[in-house]
Amino acid sequence: MDLSIRTGVLVILACGGAVGQMPLSVDEAVARALTSNGLLAAGTNRIAAAEGLRRQAALMPNPKLVLQLENTRPYGNPAFQFNRDTDQFAYLQYMFETANKRGLRTAAAAANVQRVELEREALAAQIRARVKAAYWLAAGAAQIQRWLEDDVTRFEEIVNYHQIRVREGAAAESDLLRVQLEASRLRLSASSAQLVAGRARIDLLREMGQSEFPEVTFTDSVESIRGEISDAPESALERRAEVKLARQIQAAALSQARLQQALAKPNIDILAGYKRTGGLDTMLAGVQVDLPFANRNQGNLAAALSEAKVAESTLAAVEAVVRAEVEGARRAVTIRKTQLDSILGAMRAQASESQRIASAAYRVGGVELLRLLDAERARIETQVLYYQTLSEYQQAVSALEAALGLP
Repeated sequence: MDLSIRTGVLVILACGGAVGQMPLSVDEAVARALTSNGLLAAGTNRIAAAEGLRRQAALMPNPKLVLQLENTRPYGNPAFQFNRDTDQFAYLQYMFETANKRGLRTAAAAANVQRVELEREALAAQIRARVKAAYWLAAGAAQIQRWLEDDVTRFEEIVNYHQIRVREGAAAESDLLRVQLEASRLRLSASSAQLVAGRARIDLLREMGQSEFPEVTFTDSVESIRGEISDAPESALERRAEVKLARQIQAAALSQARLQQALAKPNIDILAGYKRTGGLDTMLAGVQVDLPFANRNQGNLAAALSEAKVAESTLAAVEAVVRAEVEGARRAVTIRKTQLDSILGAMRAQASESQRIASAAYRVGGVELLRLLDAERARIETQVLYYQTLSEYQQAVSALEAALGLP
């Protein structure tokens, strides 16, 4: 098949394959993940449940209506008169909570609502970080796949050139076999890159919570170098949802401890109403108080205080982890940026120049075929390494954003 015809067919196939592809940026991927993730929907329902418990905790206790009859006897007794000989009670009883129990109970429930909200926020941050990492991994794999497929097409020119030279008797058939073998190796690499890109795309869509896995066009390029992020680690301690959650868990534990201390103090029940006894109508009033002798809520109070200490230790550990994550992510960004600017930039230029010189020299008989193939292989491997490093750089930047608590 003529080279121009083959190229036209490949262009038509590429255009046809692009139809129906889903354009996707990293921000769109994150937005879709946050919209469709089932765990976030469950978190929203947990917030509603915690809010219901908060409203319940703020309610006051209901009064009790007591209807009571005493000293009744069988009606067969001729000496028994119901209105005269029975005692009849009708009174209201109400419990007054002491030590601000209702306020402390409401505060503890409100702290739990904030805790559940921050748990959902922390989950959203984790999903955002995973989706960004998966996006740049998939975008880099797709870029490598496209570049290798384009290089397969370009390498066909070398194969055709050697076929013509063999037909004209200007080259040995062994040289053509070497070139064809190299072309097959390159096609195998392109096929493997297609497999890697497909898996990375599926992983990205899975992280986004999608149930269908269409082809994707990545609108954000891995070659776009982003500006430096210079936020201090202390800013991460104010922004990270994990730190805010650990602090809220500590606050909730302290609220629970204060509530348990208040529950150790007895409530007061006051009752007042009507009593009929001996045929007379009288008033009834009384007070009931629990005597705190054996049960003073010691166990629940000790458990609540221990949970507060656990929360304090956990907060210190989370803050240390956040500082370490920021430092590690910043170093990764610096190293990847140095690799791109100081090492891979020069390597790409050298590999391209080496291939150009070897190709020109080979056409005039200045170098052997193996030198040309070595130069081609070095150029291809350098370019693939460049795209892999670009993808790793973008992942490192996303990891630094996540470590700093940035959106």
